[in-house]
Amino acid sequence: MGDTTLVLGHRLSEWCGHGPVLEEDIGVANIALDLIGQTQFWLGLAREIEGRGRSADDLAFLRDVWDFRNVLLVELPNGDFGQTIMRQFLFDAWHVAMLRALTSSSEPRVAEIAVKAIKEAHYHLEKSADLVVRLGDGTEESHRRMQAALDILWPYAGEFFLGDATDAVLAEAGIAPDPASLRSAWDATVLPVLAEATLAVPAGTFAQKGGRRGIHTEHLGRMLAEMQFLQRAYPGATW
Repeated sequence: MGDTTLVLGHRLSEWCGHGPVLEEDIGVANIALDLIGQTQFWLGLAREIEGRGRSADDLAFLRDVWDFRNVLLVELPNGDFGQTIMRQFLFDAWHVAMLRALTSSSEPRVAEIAVKAIKEAHYHLEKSADLVVRLGDGTEESHRRMQAALDILWPYAGEFFLGDATDAVLAEAGIAPDPASLRSAWDATVLPVLAEATLAVPAGTFAQKGGRRGIHTEHLGRMLAEMQFLQRAYPGATW
């Protein structure tokens, strides 16, 4: 959870000062800040559980690519604004479903983080869904761009719902849901919005995967080279 919000938060921060209009520039930057704030909670919990004396900042800035466990979707380059919004919408729909399930976690600290984060996630979903509809059912050009974005990103969304042995242990203990159990809620959110946006859902069930096992695209390494530069060049630097 922490790696996924961290990587997506950084990707969104790349739009700061480059948004198509001032309102959306500020809106995307605020979502990035929300996600980074949630990252502090998740990686702070990871630090405690790990018990090796590493801080949340160490986990964010001093790990290499193969140690990250984010889904592949969030590490992809932003592309145009339409692709960024489509990625955000697909993520937000999953994020709300996941956080809703985590509010009932048997691990109190996980539930506490989820309760705090889900309020922001609902707002993010409302905003991204609205933009998907406005752009998808907008001009011929905006529709073309949104359909192209959906075609690119759809195969990556499937990774949200792929589980492994660790997920099975967490589900058995009531700590986190089985990833596959979130698909119906995600479909119920995503499909009506895409229909209203006059966008065609891509055919096929193939899902890109590997991110949650530390197998990433080449894009994550390049992103981390920028994101982690300060701490690697000046270890321990503080403001």
